[in-house]
Amino acid sequence: MSPRTPDFKLALFVLASGLAALAVIAVTQQNGSAPAPAAQPTFVRPRHSVTIRQPIQQPRVETGKTDPQGHPITVSCGSCHATSAPRPDTRLASELDEFHQGLQYQHGSLTCLSCHDASNYDQLRLADGRGVPFPEAMSLCAQCHGPQYRDYSHGSHGGMTGHWDLSRGPRQRNHCVDCHDPHAPQFPVVQPAFPLPADRGLKSTSTAAPHHG
Repeated sequence: MSPRTPDFKLALFVLASGLAALAVIAVTQQNGSAPAPAAQPTFVRPRHSVTIRQPIQQPRVETGKTDPQGHPITVSCGSCHATSAPRPDTRLASELDEFHQGLQYQHGSLTCLSCHDASNYDQLRLADGRGVPFPEAMSLCAQCHGPQYRDYSHGSHGGMTGHWDLSRGPRQRNHCVDCHDPHAPQFPVVQPAFPLPADRGLKSTSTAAPHHG
């Protein structure tokens, strides 16, 4: 059988395979166990987390008076609203003749009680009637602002501070009310402008000869 024939090459392959199998058996008998599998890549889990900054626990109004220690005395929203009947049709700032005069309000066709709870002014109200604490107002905003909340969930809407790489440190994301006034959430129209100084990085690098005539 010539070394160049297919039969000779097949015989060499069978012999090599047999020797490899014998080597595996020998190692298994010597160690009492099968050889360890090749090391698999490992993925490092972030040591830190992403949190959402919470707004104040509950709005309070200053009374203009102070306690004996000099701290401002405040009252809850319900302290005053409990003294008058709710007005479910109020939807314009000009209609506020008892509380909150001068409030800037522009939030579509919503009334005050679309978001505030008439039975408890110290919390908010979801569309299905359930109460929600003020720090959880994002769940209220998400009812109507679905695309914005989707983009926020994916990280493309809303600012943040901290680390991109969570293995180096935590990250804190802004809440809706960090950037938006809940009573007039739309941003005003602004004109883009270069940061000062205005000539930084804007110097001409053109070397073309001036054109005459």
